Parts: sequence; structure tokens; C-alpha cells
Amino acid sequence: MVGVGSRTWHPEETGEDGAPEPLAMWEEVARVAAADSGVGQALLDGVDSVDVVYCQTWQYDDPARRFCDRLGATPARTEYSGIGGTTPQVLVQDAAARILHGETDLALVVGAEALDTQRRYRKRGDKLRCSFPPEERRPFPWEAPFHPAEVAHEVFQAWLTFAIFDNARRAHLGIGLEEYRRELGEQWHRFTRVAAANPEAWFPRERSADDIVAPTPENRMVGYPYTKYMVSLMDVDMAAAVVIVSHERADALGVPPDERVYLRGWCYATDPVYVAEHLELWRSPAMERASAEALRGAGIGIDDVAHLDLYSCFGSSVNFARDALGVREDDTRSLTVTGGLPYHGGAGSDYLSHSIAQMTRVLRRDPGAVGMVSGVGMHMTKHVFGVYSTVPGPVVPPSPVPTVPSVRIVETFTGKGTVAAYSVVHGRDGAPEWGVAVCDVSGGARCYAKLLDAELLASAEETELVGQELRLETIDGNVNIGRL
Repeated sequence: MVGVGSRTWHPEETGEDGAPEPLAMWEEVARVAAADSGVGQALLDGVDSVDVVYCQTWQYDDPARRFCDRLGATPARTEYSGIGGTTPQVLVQDAAARILHGETDLALVVGAEALDTQRRYRKRGDKLRCSFPPEERRPFPWEAPFHPAEVAHEVFQAWLTFAIFDNARRAHLGIGLEEYRRELGEQWHRFTRVAAANPEAWFPRERSADDIVAPTPENRMVGYPYTKYMVSLMDVDMAAAVVIVSHERADALGVPPDERVYLRGWCYATDPVYVAEHLELWRSPAMERASAEALRGAGIGIDDVAHLDLYSCFGSSVNFARDALGVREDDTRSLTVTGGLPYHGGAGSDYLSHSIAQMTRVLRRDPGAVGMVSGVGMHMTKHVFGVYSTVPGPVVPPSPVPTVPSVRIVETFTGKGTVAAYSVVHGRDGAPEWGVAVCDVSGGARCYAKLLDAELLASAEETELVGQELRLETIDGNVNIGRL
């Protein structure tokens, strides 16, 4: 990495009109990244590969080409990415691999979202209109179809699925319900402390653990154990860009050695697509393998890593990564350099661009230190780790990661099932409305079950439901109902 750029357009500075359109945001941070390298326009003139991270705010007819036209760049290769929290790191490491193979010399990765501006337009009954719309609106690029059982049981909101994983982890560790929520609160408190010191954070405010976990009208319970202050924030206006070059090209461009940060190791791996397919709902085998492979490629261990930015859309994404890496609860290292997705802001699929940009700055200020970033995509399915340092080292590309085994999902089931994980969904008034359980059933299969009984919902937030047996009955053709 020889140049990084990022910016947040805070509402108080943008006024009623909001942030610029994403195309202008891409251009601005790309030019900031070029200036950051010390090379300036000559860097952009030499770009031969451009990747644009998928933008949810607006669909352009040809995003990468429109961006290059704004820059005055003529790269041989341009791509517009798919979706997911792993995307920017994958684009960076793919660029690195092309550089190693002599296919690319100077690559640029950029992303932006103006989702808060879009939200404000909608709130006042207006519609955000940007330039170069496509002739026909393209469908959202989901990578896998929704599972019928998850649709029937409404298991598709990320704050619900990641809560299910966190509850499974809590039960596996044998931690009490309130104690676990206190631990989550303390962890997020430390994230807010970093966000408070980051002028690019959407919420640069330190909050106490109690403020974060206590349900209030402003901080309602969303999906147990998560309150509103504990979940990723996507409605932000921000952009980031990263420039990747070969060591030789950096020399030729005259990039000062102390401005260079090297990608030392990386790996991408996947867990099963659907929640109930995960064999052990309390851990991520793909995270364990990807993190180990990234560290192996860098020739180091986790104790050698001084700076971390673990993907923090929800508590379970942080906790699963900590477990995979062997980072204990009492480890003094910060788990974020930005403040995390709930407080810095998530920016759709582009958060990792901000993570990499900030990690680059942190490592420049701490020469010789090692940093690691992680990314999570979809419902704990896609995982990526990248290791960075100002010190170059031998590049060992990752070995192929074996496929993780999965559990068969049955759409309907009547009989007895054992709760493997669960969560309780709360309405906007803060009251519990319904719950969902992932149940182990006969034949080594799993099913989903809705929880509707008020007493069961209340007890599920006071005593451990994992491991309890439920009576399951299918109603309305495809919805399983669970009762004690």
C-alpha cells in the first residue's frame, strides 16, 4: 500500500443536500490516496487496474468506467465487485496476486456509500437522484438464494442471525446470560473509545458498557442479546481508496520507504451459507483456517501482531475471530483501529477499505509493527484476513482451504427438537414479539422453529434455552412452532 484516502461526510457539515453522489466521492478519496503517496497525479496516470466496491446507494450504468473517466485514467482492467463485508480485502489481495504474477503493476481499489443522505431524502418524501443511471435497474446481486426454511421463519436479518451465533457461543462457554451481555458491553465500550478519537467515525462518542447494553427508548433491544447500540450502522456517508503497487514500481515512482505498508499474508475461506447448516454454531472453522493461513503466509504468529481491526458488524463476528486467533478476553490489544462498524460506520460492503486505510496509517506511525484486519460476509459465511507491516517479507500465497462440512436442514418437522441456538426479536416499542430457535432433530438434521409463547420469550432472556427440548409442530404448511 503506497497511498490511502478516506473521508466521512458528517450531516452537520453537508446540510440539507447531504453528501455528494458516490461517483464524486470515489474521485475525491482516490485523489487523496494519490496525494498521500507523495506522487500525486502521476500515480493515477499509471493505474492499470481499478476495482470499484459494490455501491448500494446508486446503480450506475458502468461504475468503473464512469469513475475512470472522472480520474482521467485508462486502466487495462476495470471491475465492479459483488457484495459482502470481505470485498475490499479480497480485492486488495487479488490485486497483490496479479502483481506477483506480473499481470498488474499499479492497482486502485475504491468504494463509497451515501446511504445516510439517501435515508434523509426518503424521510422527507424525496428520492436521491445521481448521474448515469442504467437503462434497466439491475437486481441486487445476492450470491445464494434464500433458503425456504429461513424465509418461512424470517431468518434473514443480519442482527438476528449474528445474535443466534453469539447465543450459541455463550452457551458453549457456559457463561450466564447477563454476564455475557456485560462482557459484550465492555468490549463495545472499548470500541467506542477508539471511535471517539477518530474524526472519521460517524459516532465519535465514548459510551459506557451500561449505556450500550441497557435497553432504553433510544437504545431498544433489537435481537437478543443485541441492543441498537450494539449493531452495525450502514446509513453513513463515507468513502475510501487504497493504492497497491509492486515494490519495484514504488521505487520507480519515488514513493518514500516510510510511506509503504506491505501486504504480508492473506487468506479467504467460507463456512456454510445458511445458519442452521453450521455444524458448530458457536465457532467458525473457516475463520480458524483463514486466520492461521494468513499468519503462516506472513511467517508470524498472533502474538507478533500489535494492531487488530476485527470485523465488527455484530458481537459474534468479533468474538468468533478472537476465538479463531486465540485472543483472550483479558488481552490488552485493541480489537479495532477505526472504532468498528456500529460506531465508525459500516458503509455497506466497503468497511474494509476504511479498515485497511486506517491500518496503513497506524503502521506508518509504528514502523516495524504488524497489523491484521478481518472481514465477514453474509451470515457468517465469508471470511478473510489480511496481515500488514511496514517491513517487507517473503510472500507465501495461501494454500487452498478445505470445504467446511454442513448440516442438513429440514424445512418442516413435528416432534421433539433440542435447541442449538436461538434469539428473541423485539419490536420498535422494545417489547419481545417472537423468537426463533435452531433445533437439532432426529436423523442428524436441523430445523428452524418460531417461538411465540410470551412466557417462553421472557424466560429465554433470563435462563439458558440452549440444550432444552422443545415440542415442534408444523403449522400453515411450512412454519414450525416450538413450545416447551
